Amino acid sequence: MEYFNDEEKALLMYPKEKFIEVIQDVGFECDLCGKCCTRAFNDHVYLLKEDVARILIVKGSDALMPSPYFDFCDQSGNFYVSGYSLKTQNDESGSCIFLQDNRCQIYENRPSICRIYPYMIHREVDQNGTYDWREISGLNEHGFYETEIKNEEAEDIFDETFAYEKGYIRQEKEFLKAVTTYFEKNKLKHIPKIHAERLRDYEKGAEVTVFVYYDGAFQKHRVQK
Repeated sequence: MEYFNDEEKALLMYPKEKFIEVIQDVGFECDLCGKCCTRAFNDHVYLLKEDVARILIVKGSDALMPSPYFDFCDQSGNFYVSGYSLKTQNDESGSCIFLQDNRCQIYENRPSICRIYPYMIHREVDQNGTYDWREISGLNEHGFYETEIKNEEAEDIFDETFAYEKGYIRQEKEFLKAVTTYFEKNKLKHIPKIHAERLRDYEKGAEVTVFVYYDGAFQKHRVQK
């Protein structure tokens, strides 16, 4: 929890002017290549709870899966995660379930992270081991660059990106508080050894139980890699 408290404080102090300078310097423009909509390029699409609500209306639960990185594991081998991600197709690149003919089928209702991509405002370790801010993802791996981006557009991008990052941090904090309460109430413990063992089973194709925190409660799923 302390980590996310620190990250939230840092985010709230992040200067809009710095973001605008980076965005205008990069000048990113989408070239409709579809790479960002694949598991091969972006691993998974994490959803805020408001994104899940929209997806449930548009497609239903068939489009959702537990976020693939299981945070906690109790002594019975059950996993716990902070939210849902979008399912992917069984093609070579793991295309998003909504990607057809290289176009998004729910573009007007696409998730928050898809709306702001490739922008971000969070700190992480780069390839040199330096922990610092990142404002854009996949640089020089897709899209066009050096496009003129006016101040008003850059400010709108900042506002949306800032809102997503703040929403993500607060969702993680809410999950950590909820899972702590749930474990205490049900006399559960996170067991790292069992966590590692069940992850190995999962990677080998075993079906596992995952509790997903959504809308103030834990929802039970049986999933297989």
